[in-house]
Amino acid sequence: MSTETRQRIEQALDNIRPFLKADGGDVELVSVDENDVVRLRLLGACSNCEISHITMKAGIEESIRKVYPEVKEVVAEV
Repeated sequence: MSTETRQRIEQALDNIRPFLKADGGDVELVSVDENDVVRLRLLGACSNCEISHITMKAGIEESIRKVYPEVKEVVAEV
């Protein structure tokens, strides 16, 4: 992953982090592969939250798509 790609995705994550941290969670960028699949790790309370899939799709993925429209998929690493 290029430095520019990492910066763009981290910017998107920084925009959503306050909401995650307010609930005791966080998110970490793991990788972006050659197929533009973004892999994230949910941390803290987000790692075992029952609605984390909604947070991932409706919040995190949407934020990433705004700054990195090339993304094909955003998935959570366990």
